[in-house]
Amino acid sequence: MNSDIQHRIVQLFKQWAGSEPATVIPIAGSGSPRKYFRLNDGSQTAIGVYHTDEAENRAFIEFSTHFRKHELAVPEIYAANLDHHIYLLQDLGDTSLFSLVEQANNSGELTEKVIDLYKRSLEQLVRFQVIAGKDLDYSFCYPRASFDKQSIFWDLNHFKYYFLKLTGINFDEQKLEDDFHTLTDYLLQADGQFFMYRDFQSRNIMILNNSPYFIDYQGGRKGALQYDLASLLFQAKAMLPFDVRDQLLYYYLDKLEDYIPVDHDKFIRFYHGYVLIRIIQVLGTYGYRGLYENKSHFIQSIPYALKNLEWLLANISLPVDLPELWRSLQQILRNEDQFAHSDDRRGLKVIVNSFSYKKGIPKDKSGHGGGYVFDCRALPNPGREEKYRFLSGMDEPVIEFLNAQPDVEKFLKSIYTIIDQTVETYLNRGFSNLMVSFGCTGGQHRSVFCAEKLMQHLIDKFSIDVSLKHQEEENWVRK
Repeated sequence: MNSDIQHRIVQLFKQWAGSEPATVIPIAGSGSPRKYFRLNDGSQTAIGVYHTDEAENRAFIEFSTHFRKHELAVPEIYAANLDHHIYLLQDLGDTSLFSLVEQANNSGELTEKVIDLYKRSLEQLVRFQVIAGKDLDYSFCYPRASFDKQSIFWDLNHFKYYFLKLTGINFDEQKLEDDFHTLTDYLLQADGQFFMYRDFQSRNIMILNNSPYFIDYQGGRKGALQYDLASLLFQAKAMLPFDVRDQLLYYYLDKLEDYIPVDHDKFIRFYHGYVLIRIIQVLGTYGYRGLYENKSHFIQSIPYALKNLEWLLANISLPVDLPELWRSLQQILRNEDQFAHSDDRRGLKVIVNSFSYKKGIPKDKSGHGGGYVFDCRALPNPGREEKYRFLSGMDEPVIEFLNAQPDVEKFLKSIYTIIDQTVETYLNRGFSNLMVSFGCTGGQHRSVFCAEKLMQHLIDKFSIDVSLKHQEEENWVRK
């Protein structure tokens, strides 16, 4: 079946590009059943998508066309064959805002560059919601045209059955149901005549040429402004400092006032309610994907969502009474220890090195020995060209050069497969250390590039402690 899907996508690429792709690389998805492929013919690249949900495909394509009409930064749709459930879209690269936040969290410092990308994303969010939402054809929305009572109850019941029940939280069914109705009625008092992206979070914001681009809006519908803001600022694993969240909240309100009048106090009261429903929605998803389907990535994310919940219960008072829901949420926090094992940062540390074979392979100082050493010397060497000689694998011209090499892409894909399998096994067996090293002739270009790529891949995929060391950095050839 997969070979048939890939064949159809290759044919669609040939029709669009006029040539056969030299490489077709499957791309790992997240929680979605969609299948992704990166196709490249040497001069043109595209992302091929296969998904059997016709309504969702149609929503994505129609929304993309509409948003591009309003000059929003969404991928261009190059070609589509919806009878075969496939389409091609613009390749926005592999760097998401989330990956930059993860790197910042690992270094212990959220840089102004990352905060600026958040601000620019919020500027675009206002335009999605207020400008593009005005003349959007909401008949294409999937599965509902608005974030209405039914939509909210789907999220609440998902949370009840896939989180509360699966974690053994005791609650009074009728009283909780009454609170669900109370919360829903309150949330629907907010103005819901705007476009609601539905999953506006940093994994769905790609960074290309230092600018944010937006994906995965096919679940959008009409709804309140506050939901998307809560989704971004309270994304569990992004772990934004709470003072930064406040800074971004007021930045968003300032930008919103460029388009519509805003009562700040009223907006923020509803905003806190939408923070609550978003946290509940996330816990329901983590419960279903993690506790029910036993997918470790989602189980590992639960402690991060609970930190948001802890802050909410300690700092927010809603203008409606939700005693049974509040009691259930407090029980979750009292039982938080059952999720402690989920936080992989306490269990596994991966050390990634780049090095020069002239100086020798780095030694494992953890005392565990072993690990992996990958030889990058068979890859195309940018260091042989004068224009790259004084740069490193961290500089954009070198990155662009190596990203364009099919052999490099194949090399890294094979490494990702090996390392992912090892990390998952180490996590399951409780191992604490893994070292992965990349060597090349001078330890400046190819090995550095590959080490950086693996670090980003691991940060994107796992909640583990990843550290990076370029052994030859002090000796790099500079002008």
